[in-house]
Parts: sequence; structure tokens; C-alpha cells
Amino acid sequence: MSTAHDATPSDARARFRMERKPRLLRLVAEGQWTTKDAAKLDVALRGIDVGDAVDAEIDGTGLEKLDSAGAWLLVRTKREWEGKGKRVAPIALAEMYGSLIHSVEHEHTAPPVVIHNRHTLEAFVTRIGKATIHGAKQGLGILGYLGRVTVEVTEAIYHPRGNLRVAALVHQVEETGINALPIVGLLSFLIGIVLAYQGADQLKRFGAEVFTINLLGVGLLRELGGLVTAIIVAGRSGSAFTAQIGSMRVNQEIDAMQTIGINTVDALVLPRIIGLVIALPFLTFYADIMGLIGGAVMCYFDLGITIPVFMRQLQEAVSVNTFMVGLIKAPVFAFIISLVGCYEGLQVESNAASVGRLTTRSVVESIFLVIVLDAGFSIMFSIIGI
Repeated sequence: MSTAHDATPSDARARFRMERKPRLLRLVAEGQWTTKDAAKLDVALRGIDVGDAVDAEIDGTGLEKLDSAGAWLLVRTKREWEGKGKRVAPIALAEMYGSLIHSVEHEHTAPPVVIHNRHTLEAFVTRIGKATIHGAKQGLGILGYLGRVTVEVTEAIYHPRGNLRVAALVHQVEETGINALPIVGLLSFLIGIVLAYQGADQLKRFGAEVFTINLLGVGLLRELGGLVTAIIVAGRSGSAFTAQIGSMRVNQEIDAMQTIGINTVDALVLPRIIGLVIALPFLTFYADIMGLIGGAVMCYFDLGITIPVFMRQLQEAVSVNTFMVGLIKAPVFAFIISLVGCYEGLQVESNAASVGRLTTRSVVESIFLVIVLDAGFSIMFSIIGI
């Protein structure tokens, strides 16, 4: 008994017929089995009643055209019949479609998922070990690069005409210093307001609102002004150093510079380091002033402390040493931020993903080292009584 099925009855482009015998079910595919008629073929094939036949065959030797969609329908039908307990012979096709049906039937089968049992404690210890080794290697790499940069800076000091590029240095001072004034000033002003408000809120309980000025002056000039400025610069300029040098690495510009004999440390690293070392102390001073202005505004509106009273109390609360303690840390912070930013930029590999990953790493490392150094300075100044 034979039953014909048309996927597209109008022109019978893709069709098949079923031949049924007592123990054999046979599908004969004809016409053009392509993506255009795949949806209609899919519905017709799913509606086939396989009956109680034991054996089954799929004959595609009469196909005029076959693409991957049609081949997949044949393979899926074969697998469904096998799942229902039928013995299905290999799909019969013209020799020209042999490689196509082989690819669909064998190469597009996903391998079984193997779930490996992982000991939680073992995996945790492994991650800690890998992170420790990576941190040690990173520290040694930065330390080695510090030595090289130190040598280059020393040579630039003694031979400024030969090594130091003044135009690039001035450009870096402008980029890292002058162009950062708006964001540094705004954030410092707001921090001054917040610090004065929170300090006044606590000191009101003891009737000591006037000492808000002491808290503001010592906190900003000694610690917060320089620390917040360094963190802003690490996120702004340190990341820019890594991204700029990393992009040059991806585009093979650094390789070209080395090929023609240009010292990349002189051309790329020194202007950035020296420029930031010059700019950050001025940015820190500017941040201190803006923070004090913000605190003075808050004291005036919240506590009614006038500007002359504010200035007189500030003069009694802080000294030149307080101001210098905060300012003397700025060049060290600048050196670390620029060193890490340039070092990570030179570690970028030849792909865009590496630029983003190392830019993030440089910001995190810079901020971490700045905070560690600030803590070290605080301990050192406390020991020597400053």
C-alpha cells in the first residue's frame, strides 16, 4: 500500500510517499527538500503513523535537490523511528549528498555532558594558590619594571635633551592635570560638604559644633584630599595610560617603534610618569581648597559659622605640617599610578579583550597600592610624631 504526501501541493516541489508492507515501512522522498518547504515537510513527517512494522527504510535516491534543512528532516525522522523500536536502514541517497548527510548525522550531535565532581574545599584552596602565585609574579614584574624606569628617569635628569620629550611631557601635564580640574574640584567640594555635615551632626550632641572645622581641616589636608584625588586620577588617568599603550600594542605600533630603534620607555612611559608626578601635587592642593570651600559653605548654612570665624578656627586647627603631610604623599601616589598604568599597558596581548581586562586590573592595582601606601605613610608619620 502506498500513500503520497505533498508538502506543497501547488507545485509538488517537496513530497514523499509511504509504502507499507506487513513488516516494512518505507519512506520515499522526492522533489526538492530545501529550507523553503522545511516547515510543511516537518508537519507532514511528524504526522506519519509508523504502525506495527518492525523494519523501516528511508529512500532519498529520487531527490532532485537537498540542503542541510532537508537532510536534517531525514536524519530526525530516522532517529524518531529508531526511538520507537524500529530497525531503520541507513538513509539511501545519491552519492553527491553523501557528505552532507554524514555531516548532519554525525558531526552535529552534541557530546554527552560529563559533570565532574569537584571537592569544594580543594577548589577553594586551588583558587587561593593560583591567586597567590599570580600576585607574586605580578609584584615581581612591577618591581622589575620599577628598576628599569628608575634608570631611565635618572638618565633623563642628567641628559634631558637626549631622552626627555618636553612636548609630550607638557601634553601629559595638561591631560592629567588641567583637564582633571573640573571632576576633582566637584568631587572634593561635595566631599567637604558631606564631611562637614556628618561631623557637625555628631558634634552637636556635645555642643562642640565649632570643632567641625578642626575635623574638616585635619581630615582633608592630612588624608582625604590627597587620597581621594589619587583615587580619581587612578580611575581617570591610570586607566587611560593602560588603554592608550595597550591599543598601540594591539595595533603593533610599539613593535614598529622598537624596530626603528625608538626607546619605548623614553617615548611613552617617562612623559606620563613625570607629567603625573608634576600634576598630582597641584591637583591635591586644588582638591584641599575646594573641600575646605565646601565645608565652609555647609558650616555657614547649617551651623551659622561665618567665613571669618571659619578661617580663624581653621588657622588654629591646622599647621604647615598638616598641609605638607598631605601634599608630600602626592608625588609618590602619582609615580605608583603612572607606573602601574604603563606597565599593564605594555602587558596587553594582541586582542581587544586584553585591553579591557588589563585596564580594569591597572585601576584596581593602582587604588590598592595607593591605599596601602597611605596607610604606611600614616604609620610612619605617627611613629616620627608628625
